[in-house]
Amino acid sequence: MSRILKAFTPRFLRSITFVIFLTLISSLIFPAATWAAASGLGITQGHLSACPASPNCVVSQNADSKHAIDAIAYHVDRDTARETLLKVLTVVPRTEVIEQTDNYIHALSKSRIFKFVDDVEFYLPTDESVIHLRSASRIGESDLGVNRRRMEQIRLAMRDLNI
Repeated sequence: MSRILKAFTPRFLRSITFVIFLTLISSLIFPAATWAAASGLGITQGHLSACPASPNCVVSQNADSKHAIDAIAYHVDRDTARETLLKVLTVVPRTEVIEQTDNYIHALSKSRIFKFVDDVEFYLPTDESVIHLRSASRIGESDLGVNRRRMEQIRLAMRDLNI
């Protein structure tokens, strides 16, 4: 029995070392994946957060031309607009609402193959008939326009529902 254990010990140690190495490297390469959800999200002084310099983000408030997207205007009461938006989000592929209040909705949207996470946010101010929006990738540089297309599809769905 001890010969068997001695034969597997170097292999076992290499495996453990490899797992530890991968864990350390992944925490250095992808630190945003662990803390992004806790930072830079939500409403601060009546505004969604600005986009980072990377092109994988769009926002409807205080954005430069590269990151700007129009807010979604509505012509019904705010509660109806909010409920309609929540219904639309239930049919957006791989998207799950994780937080909602009377004026804010935060959802996560995952890419099909690699399961990259995007934070999708909506803000419904009490003094405007618009839904401000922000969609940003947690990691990486380019999203090939995915965040912008997602938000435009949500806008079209809301318009088709005559809000």
